Amino acid sequence: MLSKFFPHIKEKPLSERVKSRDAFIYLDRLMWSFGWTEPENKRWDLHYKLWSTFVTLLIFILLPISVSVEYIQRFKTFSAGEFLSSIQIGVDMYGSSFKSYLTMMGYKKRQEAKMSLDELDKRCVCDEERTIVHRHVALGNFCYIFYHIAYTSFLISNFLSFIMKRIHAWRMYFPYVDPEKQFYISSIAEVILMGWAVFMALCTDVCPLISMLIARCHITLLKQRLRNLRSEPGRTEDEYLKELADCVRDHRLILDYVDALRSVFSGTIFVQFLLIGIVLGLSMINIMFFSTLSTGVAVVLFMSCVSMQTFPFCYLCNMIMDDCQEMADSLFQSDWTSADRRYKSTLVYFLHNIQQPIILTAGGVFPISMQTNLNMVKLAFTVVTIVKQFNLAEKFQ
Repeated sequence: MLSKFFPHIKEKPLSERVKSRDAFIYLDRLMWSFGWTEPENKRWDLHYKLWSTFVTLLIFILLPISVSVEYIQRFKTFSAGEFLSSIQIGVDMYGSSFKSYLTMMGYKKRQEAKMSLDELDKRCVCDEERTIVHRHVALGNFCYIFYHIAYTSFLISNFLSFIMKRIHAWRMYFPYVDPEKQFYISSIAEVILMGWAVFMALCTDVCPLISMLIARCHITLLKQRLRNLRSEPGRTEDEYLKELADCVRDHRLILDYVDALRSVFSGTIFVQFLLIGIVLGLSMINIMFFSTLSTGVAVVLFMSCVSMQTFPFCYLCNMIMDDCQEMADSLFQSDWTSADRRYKSTLVYFLHNIQQPIILTAGGVFPISMQTNLNMVKLAFTVVTIVKQFNLAEKFQ
């Protein structure tokens, strides 16, 4: 049913030409709406830059300040549940501002990476390889739609659960607006601004996932090519050597693609690793001690969205590390024993390089993996344990 509204989440037939960069269609459209890319027509370049500057100032700077000012001016009016609902969003909002800025500044790097994808696509000539590309492109677009639905569900549920009780969902400060007398005006302004912030966070969270999903697509294709080396009888040694050299080139292009994105994702995931334990800890305290049924649903959705920011990406990074080992095994297990000296020397050089796993790091400090993600999540349980041991929750009830 979703494919009727979002046709790119459905795998295209082989009669249609699909490129790896098509996995970013929906994501690129959203980034374009925020001013994070470039206009197609250069005559709108100035207007687009002005729009980008306006959005950047409003969401990256003024929105976090608005939340902070509300804490300072009306701190005594917060209930414990309102404060936790606001602070968990506020902390994540500051982190999202940094992540969004890093993603926006990485536009040229992402374009450079897409050039490598175009070169890799030229190698996909047979129907089997094109089918794999089509499947991963559809999966990449589906990931975007899935995240979009999840983030929108949190936004709407959180807004409705509070507004039905005539309480502000996020407690932002607006000059010359009385939040009590002009409740609905301020509430609508809150949900609009928070919607922009949420969808910017969506861009920063989905971009690494789709990017590495497409990287794994071409790693899978390379594994198949390595298994098939020297499998066609009757070919000359020069043809076999060229086939191996093409695989070496494919591997180099995959590394170039990942290296182009490495600096962009390193900062965004580093910020997220720092935030995930604190934000999940605050959310768990909120849902255990202060939430009602309606607000609890919104908090659970928020916790799910926070978990989605790192868990799928870390899992994918683990799979890519395993794929690198499988690539080396596929190359070693190919039929190279009867090859000539040129082929064997090239294979030894290639085998040495391909054994190096593709590992991304967060801020050059943490390896991006499931183990690191779980270690960060454990911080949430530490926060909850401290609150329970000192009975801090009872003091605010």
